[in-house]
Amino acid sequence: MKQLLLVFVGGGFGSVLRFLISKSLNSTENGIPYGTFLVNILGSLLIGIILGLAAKNNTLSDNQTLLLATGFCGGFTTFSSFAYENNLFLKSGDFTSFALYTIASFVIGFLAVFLGLWLVRQF
Repeated sequence: MKQLLLVFVGGGFGSVLRFLISKSLNSTENGIPYGTFLVNILGSLLIGIILGLAAKNNTLSDNQTLLLATGFCGGFTTFSSFAYENNLFLKSGDFTSFALYTIASFVIGFLAVFLGLWLVRQF
């Protein structure tokens, strides 16, 4: 039960922060949804750092990892919004934005995870 509560609380905080960032940065007009892009990249960096810390000398407990990685990062990042926004690009015929957003999200997201893991190893 404690684990469920940790994921619930972390996810709630992550979701609220994602909402605030996306609301302030996503354009209501057609264009790259910078808010969603930012939260997904930051979330990728954070999960790299969090899981790197969890693996390094057991710096984080299992409960802390659940709260931060599964809960917070899970609530903070959003694959569903990313998929929906790409659907909108395709429906509007904006194949350039679709390609740029998709490729940038995957490549920079993976690099952010690797950067997070690398940063933990350096310190």
